[in-house]
Amino acid sequence: MLEERFGAVYTKFKLHFYQEIFAHFQSREASLTTVETFAMETIQALGAPTINEFATFMRISPPNAAYKINSLVRKGYLTKVQSEEDKREYHLKVTQKYRDYYNISTDYVRKVMERIRQRFSPEDCARLEEMLAIVSQELMPEVDLPGEAEQ
Repeated sequence: MLEERFGAVYTKFKLHFYQEIFAHFQSREASLTTVETFAMETIQALGAPTINEFATFMRISPPNAAYKINSLVRKGYLTKVQSEEDKREYHLKVTQKYRDYYNISTDYVRKVMERIRQRFSPEDCARLEEMLAIVSQELMPEVDLPGEAEQ
């Protein structure tokens, strides 16, 4: 039962995002492909990774990663910023164009979180937050996000 409930919530978040993307699809130039969307979400979650850090995380070759990154730079969703420490490296930074695209998803998360705060007691919300932190930090060791341990 828990698996079905969690799956339903996860699926609803995904489907809402897809609905909004398709609703706005006609007016978007250089829309992101599905793989590009996955790449951008990963880059945003990793902070400002280098191309090699991105490739390692995604378990793809650096040349394959570079090809995908260059396409995203051309479309205006990413910039490459030269590293201060090692001038041979470039960090990947999401642009405002991507943040505007991504806000379709984050706006809905915020809306649902506000509904949770209205529906449940502060104690229940604090318990949910604690449980989600445990799930993320302890029960999902396969996915290590930068800065997560400090949260």
